[in-house]
Parts: sequence; structure tokens; C-alpha cells
Amino acid sequence: MTDRHTDHHTAQRTPRLVALLALACGVAVGNVYFPQAVAPLVATGLGVSSGAAAAVVTATQFGYAAGVFLLVPLGDRLPPRRLLATLLTVTGAALGAAAASPALPPLLAASVLAGASTVIAPLAGPLAAGLVPAERRGAVGGTLLSGALAGMLLSRTAGGALGDRLGWRAPYALAALLTLAVALLLARALPAGAPPSRQRYPRLVSEPVRLLCAEPALRRSSWYQATVFAGFSAVWTGVALLLTGPVYGFGADAVGLLALVNAVTMLVTPVAGRLVDRHGADAVNLVCFLTVLASAAVLLPGALGRAPGLLSLVTGTLLLDVGMQSGMVANQVRVYALAADARSRLNTAYMTCAYLGGSLGSWLGARAYGWCGWPGVCALLALLTGLGLVRHLGARAGARTAGRAACAPSSTAIRPNPVRAPESDVTVR
Repeated sequence: MTDRHTDHHTAQRTPRLVALLALACGVAVGNVYFPQAVAPLVATGLGVSSGAAAAVVTATQFGYAAGVFLLVPLGDRLPPRRLLATLLTVTGAALGAAAASPALPPLLAASVLAGASTVIAPLAGPLAAGLVPAERRGAVGGTLLSGALAGMLLSRTAGGALGDRLGWRAPYALAALLTLAVALLLARALPAGAPPSRQRYPRLVSEPVRLLCAEPALRRSSWYQATVFAGFSAVWTGVALLLTGPVYGFGADAVGLLALVNAVTMLVTPVAGRLVDRHGADAVNLVCFLTVLASAAVLLPGALGRAPGLLSLVTGTLLLDVGMQSGMVANQVRVYALAADARSRLNTAYMTCAYLGGSLGSWLGARAYGWCGWPGVCALLALLTGLGLVRHLGARAGARTAGRAACAPSSTAIRPNPVRAPESDVTVR
């Protein structure tokens, strides 16, 4: 398959298309995260318990995970313009149904559908990788990730503020309108494109597993992201328990305010992408592992409370977020380079492993906090990151050994004029 950037007309429009895809990523990812801010308002508005209302968040995230596995492989089978516009239209309709839900059960059903169909970000990455030359994929990946981060952070803040003023239905209605507007923009702006694969759907869905078994670089990238994302999820699970516990005694909104600090990462990921283009994914991965490992030490004094503890949490979570997100850019550049006609299936395998790692990390983080408090969470972060770092150092050592072997002269090579080494009876062969 030939990447789409070879088309001259498309190449001229590439910067605008990448910006539009970044916007689409932000809106789509925001649809997954704004329910976290409005769940307490749903409880009040529908007259259900807080625990029952929290199921809205779980339903949305469950739908998203299912969409990654079941729908993202279609990126290799269907034209991108039709696929993305259709998925966003379904998402907009599901969000509208959620806003009009009279009770919790229909809201949960609409949330599952909205989560499953808003998988634009894992589809946009492979599409954008095909729009640009290989030496620019890191920068483009960083731009898309910045859009996704903006959607994640701003949707929580805007959703909570709008819900406080107009009720829990207002954020859903606004999200529906934004999603439908982006669907219209993509339907008009994206190139039609030809699908790179003609495989039937059952084969497409099973293909990520086969690729994971067949591609060592995919397994390596998936392992890197799974370990670091597990540590990331463990920390944010523990942070919520720490800030709302007796050490600080804050409300749940404090976690959202701390997360806003990480908006700086939106400026860092494009830089990380350019560094990947310049120095390669492996070099950036190493720096990211070391950054995340350092964040475990910086986060440790967070258990002290008061101003020193807060400073530790702010600095440590910022380092953690920069390291994790920058590593994601490096890993995806490596994955997208494996096969131009299977990028969506490759990304499905990669993202599924990352989300499995994140889910396990959240579970381990809660238990580490229960057993050992905040120091246990920091130790868990260091342990999980160390697992990824050891694998990376082993891969680099193996690559160096292979490189020396390739450069070494063969023992069967014919060499002219064998000579006797001075002061020795050994003939150089």
C-alpha cells in the first residue's frame, strides 16, 4: 500500500487535516472523561445513589474499551471519511439520547454506545501517519496526543462547571452538538481514500492478536506502554485516596485541580514527537523511563501533607505525565512503521495492551495504598517502570550485539597475503 501523503493535493492540505484530526481527538476523548465530573449531579438529578450514578462512568469506559477492540480494526477496511463521520454521528446521537434519559438504565445504555463509538483517537493516529512522510510521524503523533489531552482535561472542567449551573443534562447536550459538528467537518475535509485491506470483519478482529505474536517491535512497544500506564493509573488511584484522606482532607474536586496542572503536557508532547523524529523512538523511550522512575522518588514526600507534600505531588505527577505521554508518542511511531496497510490493527493490539495495563495498575494501586499507604503506591510505580526499563535495556543491548556481529568480518572471507604477527607464531586468518 502507498501512504496517502504521496498524493500532491492531499499533501498540500496535510497541516489543516492534522489540526482537524487533533480537534476530533479532543472532542472524542472528552466524551469519555466529562461524565466523571457530572456523575454526582446525575445522582441528584435522577434520585439515585452516588454509587449507582458512578456506573455511568464505568459504562462509558467499558464501551470505549469494547470499541477499541471491535471497531478500530475497521480503520484498515473502510474508507476513513465514511468511518470517522459515521462513528461521530452515532456518538452524537447517543449523547443526545443520554441527555434526554428519564432514568438511569437508559442513560447507562446510551453511555455504553457513546463510549464504543467515540474511538476516534485510535483511528486518527494511523490515518495521520499515512498522511505524512516517516520522518514527520513523531511530530504529528505529538500534535494528536496534545488534542486528546486537551479534551481529557478541559472536558472535566467544563462539564463540571456547566453541570453546576444548568444541570447534568447540559454537558451531554453540548457534547452531542460538538460531536455532530466535528462529524460534519470530517465528512467535508477528509480525503475519500481507498481501504488498504479487503479482509472480512472476523479476520480483522482476530488480526491484532496474530500481529502481537508475529511482531517483536509491537510486543516491545505494548509492554513499555502497559507497564508505564499501569504505574500512571496506580498513582492517580492513590492520589485520589491520599487527597481525600486524613492527611489532606480535601474534597474530590482537588483531584481535578491537580490534574489541570498536567495541562503543560499538551505543550510537551509535540516536542517529544520532534525528538523521536530526530533521535529515534528508542532514545526517547529511555529518557521517558528515567523520567517516570524519577517521578516515583519525587512523589514520595507527598505523604507529608501540607505545602511540602502538595509541591511534591504537583511536581511528581507532572513528571509522571510528561514521561508517560511522551513514551506513548515514541511507541506509536515505532508501531506505525511496521506495516502501512495494517496500522489500525497494530494500534488495536497496542492500545488494548495499554488499557489492560492501566486497569491492572488501578487495581494494584488501590491495594498498595491499603497495605502500605502512599509509600506503597510510589514503590509500585518504581517497580512497574523498572519492568519496562529492564526490557528496554535488554533490547538495546541485543541491538548493539547484533550490530557488532553484522559488522564483524566473516570467518570464511578470503583475505589477501596472510602475515605472521610480529613476535608470535600465530598466523592471522
